[in-house]
Amino acid sequence: MTSTFEARDAAEPRRAEALMDEDLAGGLGQGIGGGYRDNEYDGEQYDRSDRAALRRVSGLSTELEDVTEVEYRQLRLERVVLVGVWTDGTAEEAENSLAELAALAETAGSEVLAGVIQRRDRPDPATYIGSGKAKELRDIVLESGADTVVCDGELSPGQLIHLEDVVKVKVVDRTALILDIFAQHAKSREGKAQVSLAQMQYMLPRLRGWGASLSRQMGGGGGSSAGGGGGMATRGPGETKIETDRRRIREKMAKLRREIVDMKKGRDTKRQERKRHQVPSVAIAGYTNAGKSSLLNRLTGAGVLVENALFATLDPTVRRAETPSGRVYTLADTVGFVRHLPHHLVEAFRSTMEEVADADLILHVVDGSHPEPEAQLAAVRQVIVEVDAQKVPEIVVINKADAADPEVLQRLLRREPHAIVVSARSGQGMAELLQLIDDELPRPSVEVLALVPYTRGDLVSRAHREGEVLVEEHTGDGTLLTARVLPDLAAEFERFAVAAQTG
Repeated sequence: MTSTFEARDAAEPRRAEALMDEDLAGGLGQGIGGGYRDNEYDGEQYDRSDRAALRRVSGLSTELEDVTEVEYRQLRLERVVLVGVWTDGTAEEAENSLAELAALAETAGSEVLAGVIQRRDRPDPATYIGSGKAKELRDIVLESGADTVVCDGELSPGQLIHLEDVVKVKVVDRTALILDIFAQHAKSREGKAQVSLAQMQYMLPRLRGWGASLSRQMGGGGGSSAGGGGGMATRGPGETKIETDRRRIREKMAKLRREIVDMKKGRDTKRQERKRHQVPSVAIAGYTNAGKSSLLNRLTGAGVLVENALFATLDPTVRRAETPSGRVYTLADTVGFVRHLPHHLVEAFRSTMEEVADADLILHVVDGSHPEPEAQLAAVRQVIVEVDAQKVPEIVVINKADAADPEVLQRLLRREPHAIVVSARSGQGMAELLQLIDDELPRPSVEVLALVPYTRGDLVSRAHREGEVLVEEHTGDGTLLTARVLPDLAAEFERFAVAAQTG
């Protein structure tokens, strides 16, 4: 499937009826800080000039100094200007949000030239930043030589088209950008299907009103027996074409949903097999680029791709691991989360995220060196609630301790009582984390005391693998074993119970 950027390029000529979606233009309910608030925020006050200004955000440019390398990259990279609307919160939070957008753009393969923020109560329903500021943005685009504008929010179809008409270059919103990254990184058949489904859910409402070549009206009333115009005679090929496109997209979405359900059955079978053998499961969840895959590699030696990029992991990886006491469990790496994660993606990846909901324990990884680790924690927990995993026990793993500010680490430890500080890179805190996992995993509930003949060494092995051996003594008659095991294994030990033999 073509990327979102390419799809927007293909749609460039089609915009004659932007105003037809004006009812959707006001549907954008949130900016950087979430939903906008009417008459609720009465904090910092700003002069009129400050409120209206487009403020440059420094430190976002990724232009290269080597001219030859710049010329080479211009052949394959989009050159983008970022724009955000600061509706609430502090200036630092707004700049951090735009910095995250810059990281997303770089991950998508773009070159960030500049970033600007406008302070206003809510995004403009027509052009996101207001018509006057849109013209200023056009000047910045011309000055920098950009070919794309990326907005830090989800724009309605009308806002996208109106803003493009002013700035004269392609406009992409945050949702389309994330979808494009997912499309690039999906490797498995299921991952690709989930991304395709999310992209179609995003594109479907944006088909309406696009296209000078797909006009709804023929213009004349030719063929009308009534002679008054209207009716069937005014139906043009455009409406038929749009309806055909919608129907094809819906049919493709239905097919993808069926395929995802079929693929989900295979993963459910494996999960049920693990549960049948009573193997505890641990899921690694967290913000994108927090170090989840590095942690998985450090704990299991799995050799999973580790990359300093957002959403490097999309397909869940499940590996076998052992606690310090020898108990076997599974460790699953999951897709990273991000603030304002598009709802389409949460829905499309719901089957993948079930690894989190079905786990016995969640390792919630947070980047201790990030400017806003608390915001990362909140964003991930919001998605955990959406996939009904809020009741699963959680250990907060504060990663990248070697690069974090000690005061920030102490603040997080005070805020999160069930937390541990580690560094997946250096190995700091790994032994303590493994012991904590051992302590938190569910333990077998039935204690047995049995004299197991040496011919049934398989039972002793299962006790070690599936339960917790407390005492093991080799005697002339067999292995005297005291262990805590699950009910089904306890039933097999009954015939060798010491109490039954002596009583």
